[in-house]
Amino acid sequence: MIVVFVLVGLAVPAAFGALHWYAWRRLVRDTTRGSGLARRTGTVVIVTGPVLMFAALIAERTGAPFWLQRVLGWPGFLWMAFSLYLLLALVAAEFARPLVRRLVEREAPAEVAVPRPERVPAGTAATEPGSAPEPESKQPESAGPSRAAAPSRRLFVSRVVGGAAAAAAVGTVGYGTYGVLRGPGVKRVTVPLAKLPRSAHGFRIAVVSDIHLSPVLGRGFAQRVVDTINSTQPDLIAVVGDLVDGSVKDLGPAAAPLSRLKARHGSYFVTGNHEYFSGAAQWVEEVRRLGLNPLENARTELPAFDLAGVNDVAGESEGQGPDFGKALGDRDTTRAVVLLAHQPVQIHEAVRHDVDLQLSGHTHGGQLWPGNLVAAAANPTVAGLERYGDTQLYVSRGAGAWGPPTRVGAPSDITVVELASKRA
Repeated sequence: MIVVFVLVGLAVPAAFGALHWYAWRRLVRDTTRGSGLARRTGTVVIVTGPVLMFAALIAERTGAPFWLQRVLGWPGFLWMAFSLYLLLALVAAEFARPLVRRLVEREAPAEVAVPRPERVPAGTAATEPGSAPEPESKQPESAGPSRAAAPSRRLFVSRVVGGAAAAAAVGTVGYGTYGVLRGPGVKRVTVPLAKLPRSAHGFRIAVVSDIHLSPVLGRGFAQRVVDTINSTQPDLIAVVGDLVDGSVKDLGPAAAPLSRLKARHGSYFVTGNHEYFSGAAQWVEEVRRLGLNPLENARTELPAFDLAGVNDVAGESEGQGPDFGKALGDRDTTRAVVLLAHQPVQIHEAVRHDVDLQLSGHTHGGQLWPGNLVAAAANPTVAGLERYGDTQLYVSRGAGAWGPPTRVGAPSDITVVELASKRA
C-alpha cells in the first residue's frame, strides 16, 4: 500500500509537470524569439502558477495560518481552474492549427528569396575582367526594418492560436468565477409523496448544500446565501453538509450570518465529508449556537412528516459514521419521512429503510466541466431528481465551490423542494 501511495505521489506531479511543459512550449517557446522579456515573463508565470496551486492545497490541508491560506488561496486555486481550461483549449487548438496555417498561406503572398549582392571592398579586383569596383553604398537608416526582421508565418500562426487558447481559458474561468461570487440562483422542484397528508401539500423545503466557506469564500458570500434562502420564504431549511473548509477558529466569523436564517419550522443541518476535515464536533456545536438543529443520526417528528438526518460516511474514520437504524428505526412507517444525507451514495441504505425522499449534495454537479463525467462515475445521481424503487433522491449542485471559486457547466443553486400530496 505504501508503494502505491509513493508511486501515485510521484506520478501526479510528473504528469502535472509534463502538461505545464506542453503549455510552456505552445504559449511561450513557440510564440517568442530568443531570451527576451516576453519569454522570461511567460516562463515565470507558467512555473509560478502550479507552485502557488500546490502551496494553497498544502496550506489548507495542514491548517497553516489563516492569513497565509488567504494569500495563497485566490491565485493558487484560480490557477487550478485556469490550467484545466488552458490545456483543454490548447489541445483543441492543435486541430485548428493546420486550418489557421492554410488560411495564412492563402492570404499572404509567397515569399521569394532574392539573393543579396555581395559588397566588394574598395581596391579589390572586380569579379569580371575589365570591370571597375562599385563604390560601397549604405542603406539609409530610415528605410525601416527588413523583411527578414518580420515574424515568420509559423511564429504568426503560433501567436494567433496560442493567444486564442489563452483568451478562451481566461474568459471561461472569469465567467465561471463571477457566477460563483454573485451567489447561487434559486431552483424549484415539486416532489409528490404518497404518504404526505393533504394538509402538508405545498410544504416548501429550502435545500442548500456545499456552501464551502473558506479563506476564499467568506462572510460576504455566506450573507448572500442567507439572503437568497430567506427570499424564498421556506417552511423549513435543510443544510445538507460541506458547510466549511476550515476550523471554527478561522471561519466562525464567516459562518455568523447563518444565525439570520428564517423558516417557520426551523433550520436543520447534517455533516458532510469536509466537516470531518475541519473538526466536525466543533462545527456541530457552532451551528447549534447559530440556531440550526443538527441531526446526528437522529429524527424529529414534524406535524405532517418525519425529518431524519444521518452523518456523512467520512465520519466512519472517527467512529461517527451514518447510523440509519438509529435515525429511522422504531418510526411510524405510515408517515412520510424525508432524509437529509450529504452523499448520494447513501441512497441504497435509504431504500432499505423505506425512506420517501432523500435530500443530498456533495457532487457540485461536477463543478468544472468535464468533471461531471467523473462525478457520474462515483455517484448514482449527479444532480436533480431521480427515483430508486419507492424512494426519490434529489441532489443539489450546491451553493459554493471547493478549491477554485469557479463553476463551469454546473451553476450553483439553492433548491426549493415543494412537497405535493397525492391526496390533494
